[in-house]
Amino acid sequence: MNQDRQAIAFGLAAVALWSTVATAFKVALAFMTPLELMWIAALVSWALMGALVVKRGLLTQALSGWKTAAWAGLMNPVAYYLVLFAAYDRLPGQEAMALNYTWGLTMALLAVPILGQRLALKDLAAGCVAYAGVWVIATRGQVLNVNFEDPLGVALALASTLIWALYWLLNTRDAREPLVGQWQNFSVGLPILTVLLLLGPGFTWHGPAALGAGVYVGLFEMGIAFIFWQLAVHRVSRTAKVTNLIFLSPPVSLLLLHVVVGEPLMMSTFIGLALILIGLGCQQLIRHNKA
Repeated sequence: MNQDRQAIAFGLAAVALWSTVATAFKVALAFMTPLELMWIAALVSWALMGALVVKRGLLTQALSGWKTAAWAGLMNPVAYYLVLFAAYDRLPGQEAMALNYTWGLTMALLAVPILGQRLALKDLAAGCVAYAGVWVIATRGQVLNVNFEDPLGVALALASTLIWALYWLLNTRDAREPLVGQWQNFSVGLPILTVLLLLGPGFTWHGPAALGAGVYVGLFEMGIAFIFWQLAVHRVSRTAKVTNLIFLSPPVSLLLLHVVVGEPLMMSTFIGLALILIGLGCQQLIRHNKA
């Protein structure tokens, strides 16, 4: 029971940090391009994880596994975060955040062709409920109107869920220690991001507030939150005890976006997010019953 309490504490800490990142994304992107933000955040996260790898004596494990890191690093951090930040750059934070929450359902659908898992009618029903929420958000409540306010932004947000789901599904065959694997991925991704930055917009000094926002994203969203979540998952007696904590994040994210960024809270976001969370909740219940 002590271990479960510790696991829940770590899980709550991770969720608390993830609840702030939508706001941090919007604050940072008000100053800089998605590529600049990505580079700063990736550099900070790579340095943090590298220091932890050394401190925990895992450097010898990092001598192998680079073939996996070659493709995994292209997916995370490069492709996933660039697409995600581009979505946040185009959409209100509340919409990008809510749409990104469908990655769990995307993963369940993709597990059928990739892992050979079966999809029950209940799974499909849960997916339909959640994606009805996506439609409400994408149309901003005008559900019979197919003229989206920002179709590219919506497409980018949904593409980020596809990349993230694919990454975790392919990761099921990854034998690397999670912290080592994440550091190796960033070791591959950071040089690519550096080249893209130099060939593209270059890096411009936007002031200490912009730098602070970028450092915050790298330190907490990509770094410390990941470590807390890994500790929670590895210590808990039953995974559902911590995975259900993720449902606490969206309401807090919406509140912070309203208070800090000043985004007006749209009724379509509340309705769409409620449908997405109901779909995810049903999916969790289905998994629990199967187990």
